[in-house]
Amino acid sequence: MPAKKQNQFCHGSPVCVGCSIVTKPPSLPLEDELGDVLDKAMRRAGLTPEALATRTGVPLGRICDAVDYRSDLCGEELRRIAQVLGLNEVGLCALGCGQYPKPEISGLPFCVWPLRMPHGIGVANAYLVGECGSSHALLFDTGAGIDALVAAWPPAIRVLDAVFLTHVEPEHAGGLCDVVARFGAPAAYIPEGATAGCGQGLGEGGVCRFGALEVTAFATPGHAAAHNCYLVRAPAVPKGSALLISGDLVFAGSVGGAYFSPAQLEKNLQRMLHAVPPCTVIAPGHGPLTTVGNELRYNPFAS
Repeated sequence: MPAKKQNQFCHGSPVCVGCSIVTKPPSLPLEDELGDVLDKAMRRAGLTPEALATRTGVPLGRICDAVDYRSDLCGEELRRIAQVLGLNEVGLCALGCGQYPKPEISGLPFCVWPLRMPHGIGVANAYLVGECGSSHALLFDTGAGIDALVAAWPPAIRVLDAVFLTHVEPEHAGGLCDVVARFGAPAAYIPEGATAGCGQGLGEGGVCRFGALEVTAFATPGHAAAHNCYLVRAPAVPKGSALLISGDLVFAGSVGGAYFSPAQLEKNLQRMLHAVPPCTVIAPGHGPLTTVGNELRYNPFAS
């Protein structure tokens, strides 16, 4: 099986709109290719490649090639596959031809630093969020460990007001206690039901405020039994966009693996995409930033 392409890295570049800092990270490849999406969709539907071939009339060899990252499926074949797997046809076809739309990120009334750290053949994301021009920030996820995090750390941020974990997996929660100790964070929050050495549980509807920023927790199990998304807002700027830290619930063009519960992941995916405004920026655990509106329109798994 050919290896997936290695993601690019962007260390410490803030995404900031309405502030003096307007540097944006370079365009990044999607976390999942067509083969990943087809594999996840077949698992969700409980279908084997053989069964998918029978139902769609697409030759088995062509489906297997697509799953193995050697796809040359045509539009008609992708449309038939989308219909059988219950996928967004427009998004699947865009993904299949390498033209999945990546939206412009705008409207955030605060700064976001995507911290992209190598993990295996891919990249795991952590995020710093803070008021533009401040040396304080909130950290969402910690990457694989303190060394990788420090290597990606922007020099402008010197103080952590809190750490939030979306879920406790090695590439997202590594070195949590080391991070808390090194940066003197007074609080670390983890999903209720998760276990981490120095984190306190934060469940559905939990709200934390830090200066101009407000963080609301949403319990979104599916990828893991204990998984949170976090909505970051600046209440004093009601017309500003919010930021959804989505962990491994949703990516640009795909979703996380439903290792705990496919049904719960599906339920929470649709819930979160419809619970916030379309202009909300999504900061996923892997891959590039996107928006809720973009994923509602194009994500193969959105409905």
